[in-house]
Amino acid sequence: MTEFLAALPRYPFLQYALLAGLLASLACGVVGAYVVSRRISYLAGAMAHSVLGGLGAARYLQVTQGWEWCQPLYGAVVAALISAVVIGLVSLKARQREDTIIGAIWALGMALGVLFIAATPGYGVDLMAYLFGNILLVSPTDLWLMAGLDLLVALVGLGFYRQLLAVCFDEEFARLRGLNVDLYYLLLLALTALTVVLLSTVVGIIMVIALLTLPAAVAGHFATRLWQIMLGAVLLSALFTSLGLGLSYGPDLPAGAFIILLSGAVYLLVTTGAWLWRRRPRAQGL
Repeated sequence: MTEFLAALPRYPFLQYALLAGLLASLACGVVGAYVVSRRISYLAGAMAHSVLGGLGAARYLQVTQGWEWCQPLYGAVVAALISAVVIGLVSLKARQREDTIIGAIWALGMALGVLFIAATPGYGVDLMAYLFGNILLVSPTDLWLMAGLDLLVALVGLGFYRQLLAVCFDEEFARLRGLNVDLYYLLLLALTALTVVLLSTVVGIIMVIALLTLPAAVAGHFATRLWQIMLGAVLLSALFTSLGLGLSYGPDLPAGAFIILLSGAVYLLVTTGAWLWRRRPRAQGL
């Protein structure tokens, strides 16, 4: 960690990486609390893997057609939003086939991404970066896009807090009160899709669900209200990404994997501690 702190003022790429982790943490905390409460991690997983198709297509057009403006993150946003709408509509209208469409989008997105990346001329190192993340390669352009997505997610997620809260915890009561539950459910999926794009830059597509859910799950052990879980998840996500980046720098380990390992270790520790604490009064009673 000391090596990272000493190198941070000297190397802009480390500053970009740290800022990317902090930017992603805001959306991660806000949307992660909704995802954990609504229990839609499996939907977020399909969106995450479909993102590879958009990343690969954008990269292919950028290299073969000379579309320099076509950044991979743009393709990721489009792919994630399309998958969110498709999954949401199928989930609402044809629940008996929900698992099938989720599996199809999951597989098709990955397959399209691999094919586009394989067809792109040049060295195909980007595939590993997309799958497992490489926060050290974040560019200033990526940071601006992340900041814009982050602002959008935060404004919508907090601006429609009451409506999304009702959709997550009491859908039937919300319908009786006249709330357009289907619309806000699709909005929640769209926010999840944008957050997946943000986090895929930090930890990659494979591990994005862990960072989306683990900070919120840990915060849920110490909070009773949704806004408290959000705040705790934002702070924990920022802590995990910053510490993971710093601790992985010295031994030259993958930052994304280290961030997830740290998040998972804290989650297991807190969950085990909570379980032991719940058993403690029973043991005394015996």
